[in-house]
Amino acid sequence: MRILLAVDGSKFTKKALAFLSTHEGLAGPEDHLVVLHVQPPLSPRVKSMVGADAVREYQAEESAKVLKPIEKFLKNHAIPFETQWVVGSPVAEIIGAAKKKKAHMIVMGTHGHGLLGRALMGSVAQRVVADSDLPVLLVK
Repeated sequence: MRILLAVDGSKFTKKALAFLSTHEGLAGPEDHLVVLHVQPPLSPRVKSMVGADAVREYQAEESAKVLKPIEKFLKNHAIPFETQWVVGSPVAEIIGAAKKKKAHMIVMGTHGHGLLGRALMGSVAQRVVADSDLPVLLVK
């Protein structure tokens, strides 16, 4: 099975990773995990002030802070994987990457905000569930 794991570096990412590593039917040696981190775009004003190269370098460094510990964890658990980071809207990038990578499922941690929290702030996980044609597994 090919699974897209959307990660943000939070404790909820760690919970989703732990869930996958303990359920061999989802992420075992025969399966493939695509780990995706989405960096938010910075305003054009910031790019013009510091330069596009500096912004790209910053985003690469921030992505590495999220992805490096996950890579180490997956290597230690012998789970086949690839990592990728992109800049954009999290919902669109997660769904787009899942389609591009021909994933069978999207897995992500969820912050578990209640109804009021989702109404006020929205939820990337909730929107991925609503907009994706693929099964989505949320780990709380």
